[in-house]
Order: sequence, then structure tokens, then C-alpha cells
Amino acid sequence: MQKSSFKTSDSTNIYYETHGFESSKPAVVFLNGTMQTTFNWRPHAHIFKDSFRVILYDARAQGQSELGKKKLTLDLHVKDLSELLHHLKIKKAHLAGLSHGAYVALAFASRLPDFVDRLVLCSISAEKSAQANIIVRSWLEILKRCDLKAVAWAAIPIVFGNKFLKQNYKIADNMAEAIAVRNCKSSLIEHFQAMTRYPPIAGRAKKINCPALIISGSQDRLVNTEGAMQLADLCRGRHEEIPDSGHSIPAEAPELFNRTVLEFLLQP
Repeated sequence: MQKSSFKTSDSTNIYYETHGFESSKPAVVFLNGTMQTTFNWRPHAHIFKDSFRVILYDARAQGQSELGKKKLTLDLHVKDLSELLHHLKIKKAHLAGLSHGAYVALAFASRLPDFVDRLVLCSISAEKSAQANIIVRSWLEILKRCDLKAVAWAAIPIVFGNKFLKQNYKIADNMAEAIAVRNCKSSLIEHFQAMTRYPPIAGRAKKINCPALIISGSQDRLVNTEGAMQLADLCRGRHEEIPDSGHSIPAEAPELFNRTVLEFLLQP
């Protein structure tokens, strides 16, 4: 694993990691969900690096990456990813995004299709439900009034399914503390505010012309099966549902997630 950073065209520092870059294998980029960092993808990078050059990065305003001075938008995230690939001299890559990372991956693939080989979109649907919009808004309001640990506690029962919560009940406080430590309050506020301004994704989904896999969890409180299947139809891709899993599928069902994504990326 190599840890590094680069400066975007507007002089914003973006943190990234590379795994398995000793070869000329195809590249895959994993994109973080909200309140996540590269730390969340490292167990998966260990598996994928045998078949791919793996890139993990903290998107602008996440983890160890700076917020910068520009207004945070989905298109700005797309530009940052484009500049990261250029910095690493990657001409084409697979993209695998979770939740917010899936929004960025989809927007990137619709705008810069020549740079994307295959697309994995996890925990995202064609349209955000009213419930999902209110949940994100509630996290923003909690964060404005309280601290990072408070919003972490509000998020945990939403982003994880019942099976995972039951198995990890005794370490819930550690989970909340980890979320608080790895995030910056002001940056996360900007992140939530930017999300409320994101345009509908259906139009972008119709522009996807590469193979696409949409993955959803059967217990996801933010994304329902119907919405995920609708997104798959718009992308002309396929949909897979992970049983007994909530919104954070890679953490809740890592072996099944890895197997499903590897099979998709490695198929002829």
C-alpha cells in the first residue's frame, strides 16, 4: 500500500492510496460513502489487489482530503476524480462506488464515458425517496446543533441492517467514535448541504453505455429494491440484492460483496 496526495487544479489537497500498483493490471477505483474514508475500503483492497491495481481516495471534504474554496458540487467531485486518474496516468478504470460514491461514479461515467470500463453502483436508486431526503436533512440539522459523535449515533441505526447491528451491538460506541474521529464537522456540513442540491440522477443514468452492476441491500432504509431495479433498467445493467444487509453492504456482507463484484469485473 502506498499513501500519497495530490493537488487539484484549484490547489485542494486530495488524499489517495494505491494497492497492487507493481503490475500493469486493470485499475479499479473504490469511492467512499458519506462519513466514510479510505479506511473502510482497505479490507476490500487487500482482496482486489491480486487482480487489479486498486485506487482508494478520500473525496473532497472527506477524511484526509481538504474541502477547498470552491462550492462543493457533484460536478466538482467528477472533476477531482478525473484529475486523480490523470495524475496516476490511468487512461481507463472500473469504478465501484457506495452511496455517495456511487453518485460520483455514475456522474463520472455519464460525463466521461471513455474513461470507464465497468461500473458498480452500491446502495443507490433511480430517485431518492422522501424518507431518504429527510434522513439526510436530519443528519445535517443534528450536526449543526451537536457534534460529530451525535450524528454518528443518528446514522448507525439507519445505515446498517438489523443483523449487523445485532452482531456488533457491543462495539457500537467504538463505531460512533471512529466515525467522529475520521470526519471534520465543517467539511461534513458542506458535504450534506451539497447533497441536498444534487440533481436527479435518472438523466445521467440513461447516458451510461458501459456494463453496470447495481447492488442493494434487502434491509436498506435509504434505498428500496424497486428504486435500485429501476436504476439498473435505466443503466441497461443488472441488479443484485444482498440479503439481510442494510445500506453499508461492503461492511455488512464483505465476502458476498467481494465475490459479486469480482465476478462482474472479471467476466469476459
